[in-house]
Amino acid sequence: MSDLITNSFRNSAAFGKRIEFYVVGLMLKQGLDVYLPLVDDDAVDAVVKRPDGQYVEVQIKARSKDAKFGNSGLFAAITHEYRPNYWFVFYSERMDTLWIMSSKEFIERANQNKNGKNSGKRTVWFNGKRTKDQTEHVKPQFLPFVAENFHRITHENPDA
Repeated sequence: MSDLITNSFRNSAAFGKRIEFYVVGLMLKQGLDVYLPLVDDDAVDAVVKRPDGQYVEVQIKARSKDAKFGNSGLFAAITHEYRPNYWFVFYSERMDTLWIMSSKEFIERANQNKNGKNSGKRTVWFNGKRTKDQTEHVKPQFLPFVAENFHRITHENPDA
């Protein structure tokens, strides 16, 4: 039994790192100059050098295909205050969808917990669900953030 718990924990703990590498791989495939910090103690998973020579920081967040039905686009309890030159890349494995938001956009659209153990932390819920046919979909207000590529990171001003 302990092997099952350990393997399950190791699998879930490693999921985030696997998806970070998956997203970084997509970035590299699309020609981005990506640098990876050796230590992730400042909520930076990657640094991207843009064509204009500016560097931006990227935080990658992921949800597993094993997330509870209806929660595949739920990203909760995120500690974050505004940071210039900062992007979030959110990925839902079950929906196979990427969302890209600047720090400013995330703060404007995420809910901030007012009390409880996660007081001050932020939550964004990109998806809705249809129980009748057991499907999940991107909520209309988040459609502008769905990304097929990383153009926003390389060409848009995250602080605008």
